[in-house]
Amino acid sequence: MSYLFKSIIITTLLFSLVSCGGFKKVDMREQPVNMQERAKKNVREGRGTSVQDLIGKRGGTNYEFSTSNPMWRASLEILDFLPMTTVDYSGGVIISDWYADNNKDGSIKISIRFLSNEVRSDSLKIIVHKRVCGSNQSCRTSLLENSKISQELLAAIIRKAAILEKDSKKKKK
Repeated sequence: MSYLFKSIIITTLLFSLVSCGGFKKVDMREQPVNMQERAKKNVREGRGTSVQDLIGKRGGTNYEFSTSNPMWRASLEILDFLPMTTVDYSGGVIISDWYADNNKDGSIKISIRFLSNEVRSDSLKIIVHKRVCGSNQSCRTSLLENSKISQELLAAIIRKAAILEKDSKKKKK
């Protein structure tokens, strides 16, 4: 690129920054030192933007937290005896560790995937794996499809979630 072309681009960028108020004088004694406090102050003053603001869309996101979700709470209460490896509300997954309960036949691992927040049987997908280890320390893992364990867990979670939802509606009234 030529020197003249580079100069024009730099001059244009500088003028655009100055015209946008990019070099506005700020008294740093009035600004909070802590980053979180500074961010809160900017939000209170209506400063800042997001990608959605720039493209003209406003979020219609409905955030539900785990304490208000009866399916989530019921699942955790039913599975409270199991050691957990992953409990991720935002990802909608609960995964237990291998559990044997003094069972010589092997151990099980339970995964629950939340497909919806509604209290319905099709809102959960329960996956049960069974691991059987032999005497020579070799283990075999298998998926228990439509097992009695998963059906009983699903029924217990739905029952408990219905009770929790009913109780929370009573409290709101």
